[in-house]
Amino acid sequence: MAFLIVLASLAFLMFVAYRGHSVILFAPVAALGAVLLTDPTLVAPMFTGLFMDKMVGFLKLYFPVFLLGAIFGKLIELSGFSRSIVAATIRIVGAQRAMLSIVLVCALLTYGGVSLFVVVFAVYPFAAELFRQGNIPKRLIPGTIALGAFTFTMDALPGTPQIQNIIPTTFFGTTAWAAPVLGSIGGVFILAAGLLYLESRRRQAAAAGEGYGDAAQLLNEPAPYAGERLANAAIAILPLVLVGVTNRLFTTWIPDLYGASYAFAPGVMGGAPPVVQETAKLAAVWAVEGALLVGIASVIVLAWKPVTRGFVDGSRAAIGGALLASMNTASEYGFGAVIAALPGFLVVANALASIPDPLVNTAVTVTSLAGITGSASGGMGIALAAMAKTFMANAQAAGIPMEVLHRVAAMASGGMDTLPHNGAVITVLAVTGLSHRQSYRDIFAVTIIKTLAVAIVIGVYYATGLV
Repeated sequence: MAFLIVLASLAFLMFVAYRGHSVILFAPVAALGAVLLTDPTLVAPMFTGLFMDKMVGFLKLYFPVFLLGAIFGKLIELSGFSRSIVAATIRIVGAQRAMLSIVLVCALLTYGGVSLFVVVFAVYPFAAELFRQGNIPKRLIPGTIALGAFTFTMDALPGTPQIQNIIPTTFFGTTAWAAPVLGSIGGVFILAAGLLYLESRRRQAAAAGEGYGDAAQLLNEPAPYAGERLANAAIAILPLVLVGVTNRLFTTWIPDLYGASYAFAPGVMGGAPPVVQETAKLAAVWAVEGALLVGIASVIVLAWKPVTRGFVDGSRAAIGGALLASMNTASEYGFGAVIAALPGFLVVANALASIPDPLVNTAVTVTSLAGITGSASGGMGIALAAMAKTFMANAQAAGIPMEVLHRVAAMASGGMDTLPHNGAVITVLAVTGLSHRQSYRDIFAVTIIKTLAVAIVIGVYYATGLV
């Protein structure tokens, strides 16, 4: 019965998300509903002591990354740099390869530090124009954006500043550049397999005589791209390069500067105990925040006039987007924490704990919790908060480096997280004006490819020992 309550809570959250309701509102409703059916006396204590505590803790640590990423992405858009990057990519790849062009642009932006939520807004107008010109069904746009923004550049490629690659650093003492060879192998597999799948879907549609779309699909259509004067592509890409380079440099410099930990006494509070920060758990977060600040400053310097002209409205929109994205994730994090505390979850935990291999155990646990919460970062955060010490002990006993554990956990988080209630899925469908019924199939297929890539990475490690 307890296990059925957990399943019912998850099914309810997926259903309301599928119907377009806010996860911020219904995540606590679903979680506390499960608590009510388990033990009504625990509803209030669970809400304040667990749901809110975990939600606020997540925001405390990661909201600055969401905020800076959103502002950086908005400035890239205001400056016209995103259009310049898109135009340059199309010139290189060819307009006839619309899917490849959009995947590469999404990948470039996300790997350069732009939040994947922001990428959806920035890329959709160009994707719609390219797909319209190529007579490719509009319903394939969400799957194409998902492949470019939600997969290999989110957590597979080493050094990516996306939050899913940063969270493991605070638990395993690693850096964002952990296991570069394995991450690159996994990233190449996802890109190749994903493009083959999308191309097969395009060919099927073409053979059936399907065009861009009918009236039911042509919602939220952007105005056709007019081709205004663009910045030089080399200048446009410079802020993205700076974010990547400075992220790498800060990752090295910060531990040298602050040591294993850093303490300071709050001067305005005489007699207060010193505030101690564990550098190993925070270095990667600080490095990404510093790199994004450098990227923001570079965009302002390189495109002062267009940025300042639209900064007030643009920054307001970026802040709103960061709040929505972080609150969605934090609410799902709180939901997962409550579910993980219920007796019914023990059935899931015991089943997961019975998996003998350390890397497979980590991957299955993380992707399962990501699926339950509908959030890669939320599910991984819950899994590592509850089981990181066990994962680390098992890996050390098997002689597995923490860098490999980091890469497997990060990549696994981006697998089954994209169930219908996932915030990124809801966002991309809302922006493109499409429904789950029209486009979710392709997003889920990309998810399957992403999950399979984790198994391949684990197999490559055991076969070769590569890190």
